[in-house]
Amino acid sequence: MSNPNNKRRRVLKTLPALALASSLGAALLARAAGARDQPNIIFILADDLGHADLGVYGQTDFKTPNLDQLAGQGVRFTQAYANSAVCSATRFALITGRYQYRLRGGLEEPIAGASDTLGLPPAHPTLPSLLKKAGYGTALIGKWHLGYLPTFGPLKSGYDSFFGNYGGAIDYFTHKPGVGPNVKEDLYEGEVPVHQIGYYTDLLGDRAVDFVKKQEAGKPFFLSLHYTAPHWPWEGPGDEEISRKIDNIFHYDGGELETYGKMVSGLDSSIGKVLKALEQRGLADNTIVIFTSDNGGERFSKTWPLTGQKTELLEGGIRVPAIVRWPAKIAPGQVSQQVAISMDWLPTLLAAAGTKPDAAYPTDGQNLLPSLLTGGAPVERTLLWRYKANAQRAIRSGDWKYLKIGGNEFLFDVAVDQRERANLKRKHPEVFDRLKAQWESWNKEMLPITADVRTHGVSGVVQADRYGISATGSVPD
Repeated sequence: MSNPNNKRRRVLKTLPALALASSLGAALLARAAGARDQPNIIFILADDLGHADLGVYGQTDFKTPNLDQLAGQGVRFTQAYANSAVCSATRFALITGRYQYRLRGGLEEPIAGASDTLGLPPAHPTLPSLLKKAGYGTALIGKWHLGYLPTFGPLKSGYDSFFGNYGGAIDYFTHKPGVGPNVKEDLYEGEVPVHQIGYYTDLLGDRAVDFVKKQEAGKPFFLSLHYTAPHWPWEGPGDEEISRKIDNIFHYDGGELETYGKMVSGLDSSIGKVLKALEQRGLADNTIVIFTSDNGGERFSKTWPLTGQKTELLEGGIRVPAIVRWPAKIAPGQVSQQVAISMDWLPTLLAAAGTKPDAAYPTDGQNLLPSLLTGGAPVERTLLWRYKANAQRAIRSGDWKYLKIGGNEFLFDVAVDQRERANLKRKHPEVFDRLKAQWESWNKEMLPITADVRTHGVSGVVQADRYGISATGSVPD
């Protein structure tokens, strides 16, 4: 006959093991539930889109119904900025969550051609690589512009797949970065050159739709959808004849407002197809969709009421549209006055995914998620820029902005003077001196501009007749 005390002891010895198993099971279940709760992310980046180039921001010359609807379904930022007044520099900040001036490649304005040293170091943590560690599938469709093969590339910096162009701009029909029979197409599948026929904006949208349709249920994904539109050359859908006549991809003598409108409308239509695919797959509710631009508008863009454009640290050169939609978490119909910048998206999206930046590479950006989720009051920010070998300098602290451009220095209250007309440096010398000194202190922490840095793009000199700024630096009342 068995001893009841022995049986009791066996039961008591088993209880801790059962408790441990139960605890581990609960943890695994919680982790699995957390994985299921991780939102999908689609980050849509336009190229050279002006602050007011969408209907919801004030555009009246053409319509952008899909992006306007996206804004109504989430949060529209009115004070969002790009990290730079040109493209590749902003892209360094976006993908690393840090000031681009911390990396040699980020000093280029912009990266010009193939190099073994100028690009995003594969060892540097990135938004896709950090999300990949958190269980995400990652893809880039569109423009890379962070260094060339064989040293640099999307597949070396955290993306599982890539379809698009490695460089800055390509013709929308030939997909070449220049003109002539000896110029090769800049269109790749991963690291292999490919040839496809079609208007580039449409090709990218169609590829993104296919990507969404193929996603596995239960596995979160991160899709970077980086269009080249509406960057020059000035070619809208159906403008093959224009493409054949262009003898220089920079196309300085081309374009018109109507063509530009077709380019932006084509962009809007392409994005609309991707959003529809999300709905059809039942993924829209728990997918974060972000739309913004890499810098301010150029040539035909609408930036009203801002002044300036791409290549200038005036508001029109760095303030950009920004829209965030996440139906599962963010209330629709919001307009946020929160000051934000490109490098904020890394900490924000990592927080939404339940992870954080690499401690060895601390972010310079700010996690915007608490504000997005609660719609709380804006948090005061201090943001800094430099451009053209420091010929242009800017710092925004609260509502104050210190600006050096065209050899002149200014102090603006951009909350009430968005057009940057009233120079307040004499009325508020203490603010002017404080911000100028703060910029100088910050600049010493960044990599210096050396003689080998390419900063010879479009001139940043301000024209007096264009901005109302006189040769002496005064601004009319």
